[in-house]
Amino acid sequence: MASRLNPYLSFDGTAREALDYYRSVFGGDLTMNTYGEFGAPDPATADRIMHGRLETPQGYTIMGADAPPGSTTTPGNNIVCSLSGDTGEGLEAIWSKLADGADIEVPFEKQMWGDTFGQLKDRYGIHWMVNVTAQ
Repeated sequence: MASRLNPYLSFDGTAREALDYYRSVFGGDLTMNTYGEFGAPDPATADRIMHGRLETPQGYTIMGADAPPGSTTTPGNNIVCSLSGDTGEGLEAIWSKLADGADIEVPFEKQMWGDTFGQLKDRYGIHWMVNVTAQ
């Protein structure tokens, strides 16, 4: 896969509804996974969306999720730049550069879904997620 940069939207319990709406607007293929599918122990969050991805016929990718347990969303801070791709595409180096002077929100390490992932707020206040697909 070629590296891609796309928006990642955060919701407070309405991700399924919002992503279905965006599919009705743009068309395309929508996939969604819940926190429960990845073993979240709290039944109150098991049906919330951990990751959704809409691939549109126009070539747009829109990703989104409900805020993780213990987090909240704030209008204006509910969008993140998501950078994703395979090992060898330079994403590890990009992470290192973005991390300089940043507030690390999720350390860049292997995650429960198998990929290497990290999240940070850079020195300018911009939120980034970097995901390197497991080989």
